Amino acid sequence: MEPDDEIYANGGADVSNNRNRPIISSEQLDIEAYAGLYTGRTKITRLLFIADRCGQNNNTAMKMEALRMAYEEIKKGENTQSFRDVVHKIDGRLGSNYGMDSAWCEMVDRRADQRKEKLENELNAYRTNLIKESIRMGYNDFGDYYYAHGYLADAFKSYARTRDYCTTSKHVIHTCMSAILVSIEMGQFTHVTSYVSKAEQTAEALEPPTVSKLRCAAGLAHLEAKKYKLAARKFLEVSPELGNSYNEVIAPQDVATYGGLCALASFDRTELKSKVIDNPNFRNFLELVPEVRELIHDFYSSHYASCLDYLGNLKANLMLDIHLHDHVQTLYDQIRNKALIQYTHPFVSVDLHMMANAFKTTVAGLGKELEALIADNQIQARIDSHNKILYARHADQRNATFQRVLQTGNEFDRDVRAMLLRANLIKHEYKASRKL
Repeated sequence: MEPDDEIYANGGADVSNNRNRPIISSEQLDIEAYAGLYTGRTKITRLLFIADRCGQNNNTAMKMEALRMAYEEIKKGENTQSFRDVVHKIDGRLGSNYGMDSAWCEMVDRRADQRKEKLENELNAYRTNLIKESIRMGYNDFGDYYYAHGYLADAFKSYARTRDYCTTSKHVIHTCMSAILVSIEMGQFTHVTSYVSKAEQTAEALEPPTVSKLRCAAGLAHLEAKKYKLAARKFLEVSPELGNSYNEVIAPQDVATYGGLCALASFDRTELKSKVIDNPNFRNFLELVPEVRELIHDFYSSHYASCLDYLGNLKANLMLDIHLHDHVQTLYDQIRNKALIQYTHPFVSVDLHMMANAFKTTVAGLGKELEALIADNQIQARIDSHNKILYARHADQRNATFQRVLQTGNEFDRDVRAMLLRANLIKHEYKASRKL
């Protein structure tokens, strides 16, 4: 190890001693283990997303593995359209065992038509009898039917209609959770925010795991809206009681990864310490993803080279995440900028050669990054391009103190004059009248 590397070496624990290899790590993604974290429709959606991304990156082996697993998972359900789509994407490259099964499609479609006709007859009978609970159950069954067959818009409408026939708080919670699930699948995160709010209004019926599910859903909505600080707060509030109970949407490992990266990008050092590192609940999630835990500790400890190494190693796998891929570069840029600002803050002058070594970049590249931050007024400094030194521009504390004193005096004078004026008006019983 070089001397300069020793200065910025990671002082954390050796992650190789963890009992289980993390799913989200610097190694190539273990698709089978990753898919095992999820259930239901999101498992299929995530596998198809991985296949599409790997296709763009010419990673044929991983793409075909994801398509193979998606094929097998779809055949466990009733969504024939998704089955036809994945067969088209496989295009015979996995052999005859993964080709079109027309008999299965016809059987599932025929059974679906019979099921739909039965549900329609039952719902019509419930409407005739005007029994609210039965009508609610009828619409809910229709929602489940549409969701299973991939008709998400119709499923959302059916779940939304049950709202008018809810008679208890638990019914309202069930309706909201169903609507949230479908909205996340459709990418309609405005609906997610709306139904999370409605569910939280019935706080008396909320159980701890349900509260955690709502916070996860809210976190995903804020993440999609690029409100990273709000997203971080929601993920950090998730209780370990969530466990694997929300695997149809999000895994505990995702809570750690999404929450950790959003916190790094948006929290200051004080918040990072109090709300992330010293948070006993979130620590349980971080234990599932040791590399995220280590990079957070490295960032807080100013071991930037190690922190950025972890981020670089994780990037390829994070780009395969269906919710995070659009935000990875933005989050990485914000984390790196915060690290640059945090590095320069304590010093009057900084040698750019040493700083470039700490951030594993060139002096020229570092100079451009610092210029952008100075232009954006995030770093108060100037660069000596000849000697490659950054000089901080510290504010004149004495002048700033005098200015604050003068401002306080002016505000006090104004307030006293206003009080005297009001006292004289009351003394002379003056009342302002307005002519109509």
